[in-house]
Amino acid sequence: MLIEVDFNSEEAIYIQLCNQIIMGIATSVIQEGDSLPSVRQLADRIGVNMHTVNKAYSVLKREGYISLDKRRGAVIALDIDKMEELEEMSRQLKIVLARGRCKNISRQEVHELVDEIFDDYE
Repeated sequence: MLIEVDFNSEEAIYIQLCNQIIMGIATSVIQEGDSLPSVRQLADRIGVNMHTVNKAYSVLKREGYISLDKRRGAVIALDIDKMEELEEMSRQLKIVLARGRCKNISRQEVHELVDEIFDDYE
């Protein structure tokens, strides 16, 4: 899996790492049981501090996307409670949809966009 960081982005690097790994899972580029690079390897590969990668891995573990094993390192291990995830998704969507409504984006445009994005994961 190719992970790239936009050093000019306002989004924190550890968040970019989390999001790219989650996208990799969603698009089946990486799958349950796959190992991620060690903290040191990934930090060296993308040119960031090891603490940044460690923070990303900690967030992914806390959110139920990976497990951390002393022998195997970071491993994709999905352990997400569906109801919790739906509640979090609802919270985030409310904000995104409110922003779109303020910009006169229609329900149909939102549905088309969601369908288009969702198709990327199948």
